[in-house]
Amino acid sequence: MGKLPACLLFCLGLAACGESWNTPYPAADAGREILYTAFTDRPKHLDPAQSYTEDEAAFTGQIYEPPLQYHYLRRPYQLIPATVEAVPQPRYLAADGSRLPDDAPDAAIAESVYELTLQPGIRYQPHPAFALDAAGQPRFLGAETAAGRQSIADFPASASRELSADDYIYQIKRLAHPRLHSPIYGMMADKIVGLRELGERLRAAVKDLPDDTWLDLDAFALSGVERVDARTWRIRIRGKYPQFSYWLAMPFFAPVPREVDRFYAQPGMREKNLTLDWWPVGTGPYMLTENDPNRRMVLTRNPNFRGEPYPCDGEAEDADAGLLADCGKSVPFIEQAVFTREKEAIPYWNKFLQGYYDASGISSDSFDQAVRVNVGGDVALSDEMRDKGIRLLTSVRPSTFYMGFNMQDPVVGGLGEKASKLRQAVSIAIDQEEFISIFQNGRGIAAQGPLPPGIFGYEAGEAGINRVVYDWVEGQARRKSAAVAKQLLAEAGYPNGRDARNGEPLVLNLDTTGGGMGEKSRLDWLTRQFAKIDVQLVVRATDFNRFQDKLRKGAFQLFYLGWNADYPDPENFMFLLHGPEGRLQGGANSANYENPEYDRLFLQMKNMENSPERLAIIRRMNDILRHDAPWVFGQHPKSYTLTHRWLKNRKPSDVGNNTLKYQRVDAVDRAQARREWNAPVRWPLLAALGVLLLAVVPALIGYRRRERAAVRSAD
Repeated sequence: MGKLPACLLFCLGLAACGESWNTPYPAADAGREILYTAFTDRPKHLDPAQSYTEDEAAFTGQIYEPPLQYHYLRRPYQLIPATVEAVPQPRYLAADGSRLPDDAPDAAIAESVYELTLQPGIRYQPHPAFALDAAGQPRFLGAETAAGRQSIADFPASASRELSADDYIYQIKRLAHPRLHSPIYGMMADKIVGLRELGERLRAAVKDLPDDTWLDLDAFALSGVERVDARTWRIRIRGKYPQFSYWLAMPFFAPVPREVDRFYAQPGMREKNLTLDWWPVGTGPYMLTENDPNRRMVLTRNPNFRGEPYPCDGEAEDADAGLLADCGKSVPFIEQAVFTREKEAIPYWNKFLQGYYDASGISSDSFDQAVRVNVGGDVALSDEMRDKGIRLLTSVRPSTFYMGFNMQDPVVGGLGEKASKLRQAVSIAIDQEEFISIFQNGRGIAAQGPLPPGIFGYEAGEAGINRVVYDWVEGQARRKSAAVAKQLLAEAGYPNGRDARNGEPLVLNLDTTGGGMGEKSRLDWLTRQFAKIDVQLVVRATDFNRFQDKLRKGAFQLFYLGWNADYPDPENFMFLLHGPEGRLQGGANSANYENPEYDRLFLQMKNMENSPERLAIIRRMNDILRHDAPWVFGQHPKSYTLTHRWLKNRKPSDVGNNTLKYQRVDAVDRAQARREWNAPVRWPLLAALGVLLLAVVPALIGYRRRERAAVRSAD
């Protein structure tokens, strides 16, 4: 009998509860400046020598500090110091080692020397690798160090030390370590003097060593990197390569201390994920304090971070957007960032709407609920989103997606006028605006050339349109008609889509790595685009490895690829069409395009500073590409991000990754909104309680009557 009243009391207690019942976070965290977000793909590498994906950069960008960083608010993107005193200006040397003037011709420059000097007083996060015993020796070194320990928190002591030039030199050497397989080693071996030779010596050194043997890189010299003093080092680059400064803003060039490398190389550490890939060590504003990549990862403010001022200038609209309100205040603002893994889009979206995530992307399933697109293509938030105070942040990513022609193919290739007109006709026929509207909810802009917005040389409006494909009509670009494309095709020797010589229909083959949701509908759409000009398209789906093999061998006609900027410079896109970079020669020019005039201009442009002269050269290069049409210029995708009103200082940055330190959370506003949006609906519980009472009370009354009757009988 006692259990029934207890159940009723429990239900009454729930009905009286004033807070939401489904919050996924501890009540004690409600007033803290914690950022709550989600991730979908678990990071594979957090070691700066290996990490190269956006999913990983969400973490590595907050932990590690390369020498340089990007100004958070300025556009176009601008490099500024991170840990060094100034952005280095290269010195140029001739082959005999003599100093050359800054305006020396590229052919005369044998080496570029970058000298970097650290700001004083920068310290690492607390970590057991820095802990010393009474004799000044590392406290946690030995065969049994890993015994009984599963995470960094299991070590009873930690310490720190000041950042030094040696740490940056050590990391550059790690790029050549044969067991780390750094994705940029090949490129940097061609640039940094002596790095390739170091890689060969390291391969010989580890050849007969067990896999878990530590290799002390201080024992191996790197001729192209020189230690000047504790805070200064020099890097020598072959020839002139001004884009090297951009690489100095990437985690690849972040510091790794020798003692950290030694600490993680001890026996048994790898088996317990006690590695730099799992527990990174840096001088940045945050450190990884919880790592369960299948469930949750947590970044916590580094207590040793020196702080830096929030920027006070940016783009013209930044002040109105409230992005300058924290001018001069010391960052970081957020004390912790909690990343929860969400494998499905719908739960992620619902938790965002409940206020349990502070920002969210927009999936196709939730697009119509989030935004409205008017007939002019303008995007605005839905009423539901505006009522919640949600903001929409958009940016065009520094990426280009394109369809390429094999310029070595006898049908679609070659620089002859007829072949160019064939490719121009296809470029007009494929309606990129329609594709973006149908398959991407308008999230993209049609490309006019290889350069995306935000990269020097990109021009919006009439000055930047591809006049082979578009006309400028009433203040906007309008795609030429299918009739124009058909006329070009006829001039190419294919009237009505048939070869004028033999009457055979023109059949083109597209090689693709098929698969994925919606792939069939996209390919059906593409087939209809070719049919508009009476060309038959045959789609040849294959797996990724076979596709790559076809590209390497030139065994294809058409293909689809994309390119994301490694750094915000036109060279990083224009090189994709540089003749010597042809895929048949092992380069990144998958179209195998080779135009002597374009190649000459590329070599002239690639090492120039941004200037009117450089812009003029880029315009000429674009004109050549638009005429030759080795690519069907596709699109530059747009990023749409929704943020709640309490998340401040959020600005899209598709190049800089260390952006968490600038953001701020109004935890009081968030807590209030969560209470309002997740107030418990009590009436179903009260109704159920009423039904329960109606069922139970008569039974209780009957039971008590029988009890009393039994007692009277006994008497």
